[in-house]
Amino acid sequence: MATEVVKKLTERGFIAYFAGGFVRDLLLGIHSHDIDIATDALPEEIIQIFPEHILVGAQFGVCLVRHKGHQFEVATFRRDMLYEDGRRPVAVLLKSTPEEDAKRRDFTINGMFFDPLTSQILDFVNGTKDLEARCIRTIGDPFER
Repeated sequence: MATEVVKKLTERGFIAYFAGGFVRDLLLGIHSHDIDIATDALPEEIIQIFPEHILVGAQFGVCLVRHKGHQFEVATFRRDMLYEDGRRPVAVLLKSTPEEDAKRRDFTINGMFFDPLTSQILDFVNGTKDLEARCIRTIGDPFER
């Protein structure tokens, strides 16, 4: 069902990939149903495509999409701006690139994407290398993370 969500987005000209922990688990051979989808579609574009939705964090580009009885978090690629509390950005820039989105994530092993239409892993942060080395490494400066 998640692949169908990606396909619907790409058929409308958007980029869309599975993101984060699901990709890590896939590479580890761990079966997971928790699939998050990252896209360059904005929340208002996502909800046009998927009438069954809940805006859970539109300011952060996040929608819950229901498709054929399954629920998926669909988030717009974003770049986080300044952090004041070390946890939440003061502002985010939506409509960024997959590479910029990967660089705002916490750990390299959670910063990878998977294209279910081509079976390609997109790894801008060396997550596959760290996964093979059994290393958990932050993306960027660990003190900022």
